[in-house]
Amino acid sequence: MRKRLIEDKNRQNTAPADWLRLEELAEVEISSEDARHPIESALLAEAGSGWRAAVPGQQTIRLLFAQPQQLRRIRVRFVETAVQRTQEYLLRWSGDAGQSFREIVRQQWNFSPEGSVTQTGEHRVDLSGVTVLELIITPDIGNEHALASLAELRIA
Repeated sequence: MRKRLIEDKNRQNTAPADWLRLEELAEVEISSEDARHPIESALLAEAGSGWRAAVPGQQTIRLLFAQPQQLRRIRVRFVETAVQRTQEYLLRWSGDAGQSFREIVRQQWNFSPEGSVTQTGEHRVDLSGVTVLELIITPDIGNEHALASLAELRIA
């Protein structure tokens, strides 16, 4: 039997060369961090287990760019295998060093250990002059004691 893989023209290229090298371009601010799951684990290509908050409730991850950036794509990925919860995340950006923000996307997702354990958001954008990119995570809309986590944040 002969076989051939069908190329998916809608699939987005995920080659590491596409992603910005955030360790060279940005400073990161976080509202909380578990020392065993540092933010670098979610931001860098050779990352490990992803980022996790040290305290419950809403968390903010803010990228401050040394030079204004042009952004075309933002990927966020969340994984929750243990707890059923409804998470919301908000992505927003600033072109004036955080004096004002514009919303990119606000999304909710229902995690369920029996089936829906991963949420990936692939956002195509056309943003110029970005000085701040902010991700706000509400880990569980109905439970203020839930911990936020982020498996991956990539920007191109």
